[in-house]
Amino acid sequence: MILNASGCLDALAAPDVARRLDAFVTKTVTPLPREGNAPVRIAETDAGMLNSIGLANPGIDRFLAATLPRLTELAIPLWVSVGGFATDDYADLCRRLDERDEVQVIELNLSCPNVEGPEETVVDIVTAARASTDKPLYAKLSAAVPDVAATATAAAEAGADGLSLVNTIRGLALDERTLAPTLATATGGYSGPALRPIALAAVFAAYRATGLPIVGMGGVETGRHALELIAAGASACALGTVLFADPRAPGRVRTELAAESRTHGFETPLAARGASHTIVSSLLADKTKKPAIASEM
Repeated sequence: MILNASGCLDALAAPDVARRLDAFVTKTVTPLPREGNAPVRIAETDAGMLNSIGLANPGIDRFLAATLPRLTELAIPLWVSVGGFATDDYADLCRRLDERDEVQVIELNLSCPNVEGPEETVVDIVTAARASTDKPLYAKLSAAVPDVAATATAAAEAGADGLSLVNTIRGLALDERTLAPTLATATGGYSGPALRPIALAAVFAAYRATGLPIVGMGGVETGRHALELIAAGASACALGTVLFADPRAPGRVRTELAAESRTHGFETPLAARGASHTIVSSLLADKTKKPAIASEM
């Protein structure tokens, strides 16, 4: 299953790209409209991209009245990403989306690095959201926490049906001439190829801790990258930064993923899920085996 990372594709501006996905994830919706941060809001780096959009969106009222009906016309499954600044924000957003049959999954954005997040814990937010909707809930988490496995476990125990890993992590770029920060907000969310090892580690830890379905994301550019996330424990993959440069990425990555899976002896990509854990378990088992003692004649 291939999705887009929230905020990395405008499905209404690029419907043909969106229809190549197995599901479309909306940009994060908040209770009230947000203009977002002042420009400059995007900066390229040697191995990725920084963004400081600041959750610019029309707010839930306009989203439900105008945006969602247009997205429904695309005839693809819809995941809606929601964000807030207090537990009640998430609960209210989930409650309103629960009434809309067009929405298949709600993704809780719990880790945006470009706005001040709620002081409440992941447990509080997921618990409140769970009480407000029967729809599947995916908790989108950051790798910039002391223990991603513990955070994932907390989300699971609070009622999350799945996880999205990882969100961007905070980074800084400086202008080559002035040495001033490139972004107006100085720091921004870092994404792209350099995020891949971090994403792999987070998915590996979260899968081992929870076993929940996971949408793996972070620097996916090829089918090989997608297969690695699946082997680490992901059950789906999301494309992010690559979509800005290659609108054909969904179809290309899907074809490459199928080929890579067959090369490694898997009938389907999903059959490779958790393969890295199986290999690690086998290696550990071999190390713990005691050498056989030859019987005396």
